[in-house]
Amino acid sequence: MRNKNKEKKPTARMLLGRRGEDVACVYLEGMGHQIIERNHRSGHLEIDIISLDGNGVHFVEVKSRVAPVAAAPEENVTSLKQKKIANAALKYLHGSKDPLIAGGAEVNFDIIAVTFDGGETKVEWFPNAFFPMYL
Repeated sequence: MRNKNKEKKPTARMLLGRRGEDVACVYLEGMGHQIIERNHRSGHLEIDIISLDGNGVHFVEVKSRVAPVAAAPEENVTSLKQKKIANAALKYLHGSKDPLIAGGAEVNFDIIAVTFDGGETKVEWFPNAFFPMYL
């Protein structure tokens, strides 16, 4: 019988994603963002990073890759993925007790692409990468 409570050993892909999110958080903080939450889950929906800056609340999807890359990491945020992020953001906004967030802060959907290439790390930030039509 399999123990469902046993934690899974992180895969290489999971470790790469976590490393990319760490880099993205440092980058955003350097741009003046306050990190509010990481890996916010709402049921099966997840938002990698939620941050605040002078432009409002940012829901950030992080795409991490190791070079060479066949396609740009930000291209992997499909319309279906955008819809899932927007749905999770909507639930987050409706459930937030923070007056800054719940009080009508500007909502931004960003993508950060992190590419690891040997000892170099390339970070590309795409602010307002997409605009859900139903928020």
